[in-house]
Amino acid sequence: MSKQTILGRVAQLARANVNALLDQAEDPQKMIDQLIRDYTSNIREAEDAVAATIGNLRLTEQDHAEDVAAAAEWGGKARAASRKADELRAAGSGAEADRFDNLAKIALGRQLQSEQEAATAEPTIATQNEVVDKLKAGLDQMKQKLSQLQSKRDELVARSRTAAARHRMADAVSGVDVLDPTSDLGRFEDKVRREEAKATGRQELAASSLDAQFESLDALSDSAEVDARLARLKSGAA
Repeated sequence: MSKQTILGRVAQLARANVNALLDQAEDPQKMIDQLIRDYTSNIREAEDAVAATIGNLRLTEQDHAEDVAAAAEWGGKARAASRKADELRAAGSGAEADRFDNLAKIALGRQLQSEQEAATAEPTIATQNEVVDKLKAGLDQMKQKLSQLQSKRDELVARSRTAAARHRMADAVSGVDVLDPTSDLGRFEDKVRREEAKATGRQELAASSLDAQFESLDALSDSAEVDARLARLKSGAA
């Protein structure tokens, strides 16, 4: 995975709008769980990649420091060889002086090579430091997003459970609608009303039967009176 790819993915995830993603989801809880898994996985991958990038940067910085030190060391050797050549030439040893001048030239060549290598590495080090800083900042933002996702999930689950409880309560209330004749309570009330009506009917029936009996007694009494009066007529009594 290249540094550019890592940087692009970290920047994209760090800029992700969690609320907008959830608004577009058919099942926000499932999506937020998937986002948490994706973020956690990407954070681990990004951390590994950033660690590798930092490791490479430190190696480059170490090589640069060694080149700078080598350039200084070869510069010191060149000066020492040049001074020795000057001393030998002053003493009349021209051939030996030329040998030390040649050594000074070799040292100066090594110094120049080390300086060039150090100069070549400096822009790379600067660029890698910028990349590492951006990656670290992106990782921090991703971790904040992950924390936001986890908090959002807890809030969402709590809201979902509350909504489910409200639905259950609404279902329970609608199941006990006293105005609904098809409900259990309505049917029970109708049964009670029929029983009450039946009892009223039996009471009325019983009352009408009793009245008939009394009327029968009255009829018998009247018949007896008529018979008694007829008997008195026949006997000549007034």
